[in-house]
Amino acid sequence: MKKNVIIIGAGPAGLTAAYELSKYPQFAVTVLEASGVAGGISRTVETNHNRMDLGGHRFFSKDKRVMDWWFHLFAPQGKPSLDDVLLGRKSPLVPGGPDPKTQDDVFLIRKRISRIYYKHTFFDYPLSLSAKTLYNLGFFTLTQAGFSYLGAKLHKRPETSLENFYINRFGKKLYHMFFEGYTEKLWGRHPKDISADWGAQRVKGLSVTAVLKDLAQRVLHTKPRKKETSLIEEFYYPKYGPGQLWTAVARKIEEQGGTVHYNCPVTGFVRNGDRITAVTTKDGQQFPADIVISSMPLKDLISGLPDVPPTIEQIAHGLPYRDFVTVGLLVDKLALPNNTQIPTFQNNIPDCWIYVQDEGVKMGRIQIFNNWSPYMVQDVQHTVFVGLEYFCREGDNFWNLTDEAATALAVKELKQIGMITDETKVLMSHRERVQKAYPAYFDTYQDIGGLIQYLNQVENLYCVGRNGQHRYNNMDHSMVTAFEAVNAILYHPADKSAIWNVNTEQEYHEGK
Repeated sequence: MKKNVIIIGAGPAGLTAAYELSKYPQFAVTVLEASGVAGGISRTVETNHNRMDLGGHRFFSKDKRVMDWWFHLFAPQGKPSLDDVLLGRKSPLVPGGPDPKTQDDVFLIRKRISRIYYKHTFFDYPLSLSAKTLYNLGFFTLTQAGFSYLGAKLHKRPETSLENFYINRFGKKLYHMFFEGYTEKLWGRHPKDISADWGAQRVKGLSVTAVLKDLAQRVLHTKPRKKETSLIEEFYYPKYGPGQLWTAVARKIEEQGGTVHYNCPVTGFVRNGDRITAVTTKDGQQFPADIVISSMPLKDLISGLPDVPPTIEQIAHGLPYRDFVTVGLLVDKLALPNNTQIPTFQNNIPDCWIYVQDEGVKMGRIQIFNNWSPYMVQDVQHTVFVGLEYFCREGDNFWNLTDEAATALAVKELKQIGMITDETKVLMSHRERVQKAYPAYFDTYQDIGGLIQYLNQVENLYCVGRNGQHRYNNMDHSMVTAFEAVNAILYHPADKSAIWNVNTEQEYHEGK
């Protein structure tokens, strides 16, 4: 008799687990997804034949299992993409790979271009000691930054907060310029009130020391033993954005005998001692369960579990999240000049992502979807589709803005930073709101160890993914939690330690 596996959530973690387990005839796999689409926050949103990637998703990983898994689904391109053909750009190609012109299930190989926009000036992201950076900083600021960094090295602070974490690595001056305001914008909390754990997740290996080492190796032409920056130079990207790949995975799960239910939010569980015996959904359906893999937020998971001790409920209900809004604007052209050597249509800037450090605007980042993939935009030669990313809290004033008000603010802020002008034509707008996009590292997060210990006692429950573990995982880390959960189910059901140990290594997420 088959074992019923209920997987909560059709994001990268849930779908990866479902795809792997549906290969085995002893499992009957059912995925329950609250929304109407696959991909979770890695989905693609299409509006008027233009596509938005919510949050931006570079497909790369240091884990060979993840890369092999992706390439099993979509092969890297063997012929140039539309923009490279029309602009005469050279791009890396894989011999024998598919042609994006005629095939859809293909990974494009894209240049990674992300910069910081600070006081109407572009800086490398992350900061580097290039000649342009030194020029942009100016002698006086550079001197201040240098002495500030030396002071931080001589008087190292205890890493009891994210503020101290940053100051130890960059000094006070650069911290105030490039980290303090942006971090507060992202989390709605000052860095002094945020656990250093978040820095350990997102800035591993990055510091002025690492930048100086990298500079010395370049000057001396020595081969670096290990490149400790986030500057991977290329990444893979599905032709039509990340949702294209995850939709294909959902389809393959059903081809392998699994089932994916959409618009089916989980609201509760039936429990017998230390085991979950059934999962219930908002519409009253009940799914018998021998195994449960959950990628739903820990707060919601605990709310649905019966017989949870009050102390555990308190930890779960106090776990904070940051919510997320993207306002997409289709415009005829951007006003900022392209001062790089990279050819683009209408000489627009070539960035995929821009980190906006200006504290005078609410936006945190800007995506330019044309530069992720030319196939994301209907008329890629004559229009630009930008996504303004805002960090907020569900139910706050910004979250509750009408579409019209959010669009008006986005247009105003793009003008304020000089990206568009009064003459720019706004051809279309679209807003997307994402709940619980970012698990946050404050409030009851400090007690999450007790919550994890409690959940591990539920014998047939496995927690995976970003929200399923309340950990700021990248997409590939979320997939690895699914790999480890499947491995535990197959070979050692009682040992869940490997699942929780994913993404605890002291290396930066985007190191390669």
